[in-house]
Amino acid sequence: MSIAIALVALASFTAGFINALAGGGSFLTLPALIAAGVPPIAANASSTVALFPGQVTTGVSARDGIRAAAKDHRINVPALSAISLVGGLIGGLLLLVTPASLFARIIPWLILFATLVFAFGNALHPESARFRLNRTGVLITQGLIAVYGGYFGGGIGILMLAGLTLYGLRDIWLMNSLKILLAVLMNAAAVVTFIIAGLVHWKLTILAAVAAIIGGYVGIHAARRLPQGVVKGFVIAIGLVLTVYFFVKSA
Repeated sequence: MSIAIALVALASFTAGFINALAGGGSFLTLPALIAAGVPPIAANASSTVALFPGQVTTGVSARDGIRAAAKDHRINVPALSAISLVGGLIGGLLLLVTPASLFARIIPWLILFATLVFAFGNALHPESARFRLNRTGVLITQGLIAVYGGYFGGGIGILMLAGLTLYGLRDIWLMNSLKILLAVLMNAAAVVTFIIAGLVHWKLTILAAVAAIIGGYVGIHAARRLPQGVVKGFVIAIGLVLTVYFFVKSA
């Protein structure tokens, strides 16, 4: 058990570090919790709860960008916020009614999808986009992302940035700040759902949360020194390894 605890702590610290630089930390906390003996659905719920405090902290640091987004006439922040909250709730409820055996088979596909989004999301350039989202389109897109975020969550940051890019936004600071706010809201709904449903393994979750916060603090200070390309490559490699591992395990 001590090895499992050490594994969860190390994975969570690394997840917090990675989230501060590039995102994708759930790639590490989810399999670490499963390896520690937590059932897949409960591990996904516990991972979401564990990483949530760090997201809130990041959101506080991005409050200036959030205020700027609220003042931008193109962005309906209240509507996007409400959709993210409701979508996260729906996604969390969907996870509750998903049979454990089915979710175990879905995991490798979800991780593969999130890894591909993370790997190729930055390849989307505004000037090369072949279509644009209007006001209704960006709300629908955010709703779908929010449901996915409440259910699984891997790669939601890249998906939201892609959606906002197709909507026509260009200010990456404003977009990233808005993304953080919406991610906090969709995960807040999922977190409440998972806690009420009793899915959270609190001992490991609290350990993971503390380790992730420490990792995030270290990651913020390392962000200016370590090339993000190196971190992104590491996350992609981890995602691919985990995809193969879970495909073999579910076979």
